[in-house]
Amino acid sequence: MSKFTIALVLLFVLGACKNNKGGGKQATVKPYPVIVLQPQSAVINSDYPATIMGVQNIEIRPKIDGYVDAIYIDEGATVKKGQLLFRISAPQYEQNVNTAAANIKIAVADVNAAQMQVNKVKPLVEKDIVSAYELEAAAYNLQSKQAALAQANAAFNNAKTNLSYTIINSPADGVIGILPYKIGSLVNSTTTNPLTTVSNISTIYAYFSINERQGLDFFLSSKGVTMQDKLATMPPVTLVLANGIVLPRKGRVETASGLINPSTGALNMRATFANPDGLVRSGSSAIVRIPQTIDTALLVPQKATYQIQGKLFVYVLDADNKVKSVDIGSNAAAAGQSFVVQHGVKKGDKIVIDGISNLREDQVINPRMVNADSVYNSL
Repeated sequence: MSKFTIALVLLFVLGACKNNKGGGKQATVKPYPVIVLQPQSAVINSDYPATIMGVQNIEIRPKIDGYVDAIYIDEGATVKKGQLLFRISAPQYEQNVNTAAANIKIAVADVNAAQMQVNKVKPLVEKDIVSAYELEAAAYNLQSKQAALAQANAAFNNAKTNLSYTIINSPADGVIGILPYKIGSLVNSTTTNPLTTVSNISTIYAYFSINERQGLDFFLSSKGVTMQDKLATMPPVTLVLANGIVLPRKGRVETASGLINPSTGALNMRATFANPDGLVRSGSSAIVRIPQTIDTALLVPQKATYQIQGKLFVYVLDADNKVKSVDIGSNAAAAGQSFVVQHGVKKGDKIVIDGISNLREDQVINPRMVNADSVYNSL
């Protein structure tokens, strides 16, 4: 064998050794954090879109025909019950009061004249100078004049009532809405739009709907006999505002409609929240968040999951340290950053909780066991 051939053989052997060393590095098994699933107590939050209404939304409408003479408030102003809002110019009602007052004077004079006639005839009848018929006729005339006086008084009171409608005061504490009519606008009781609205938002109602299945689940799982008993056992609920801020004060679900809407299959419900600072206004949109406590839930951290076509998967470790992807069938998020398992895994299963984007089906890993409680506490 020539020296050249021997050199080639040596180079080949050295190269093979280097390749084997490199192959040994590639075969190193990467460590991944793993937890053992154990039942945990979890709170599931269910969110429902809601529409907000004040405890009172009062339309302010004129009861008489006239022109808007004065506006004493502005849009968005806070008003108290009895506060002056509008004055309607309607001179005819003032004239009606004056006319009614004059009619009362006429009626009083008629009553006095009729009474004088009775007083005049009565002694003549007693002396048999005139017949009793004259006295009876005078008495009937007096009664007629007294009735006319009562009618005049009623007309006067009615005229004063109509005149009082020219001044419009707030019927409740609240916040003023828009003012579609300005000074000089002609308004009446049949005007399409109200003069304004007064919304009492010290307490607010959040109206939301749940579907028929959710309604049945609720009624079957809640304690109590009557609907009010079941609603009373519900935990306090949270209101999430349109900007994502959570209203500091908790509320309660107080009513549920007795009918399911046949068109939508929805059951309407109402939650009540205190709103003393007026932060939330009528007509706002929000989310009612209802918590539900599960004592023995299997939880997986959100970072341990991935989604494919709307399904949620985790990587489960088998006895040979190989990972298998498993559908856990969960769309319920617990409070924090974890999901509640519906199926697919069970108590005692091991799952990979981090770095899953680099994993592949049947990949062998080096499991680094992590205490599950510490993981859930950190979430």
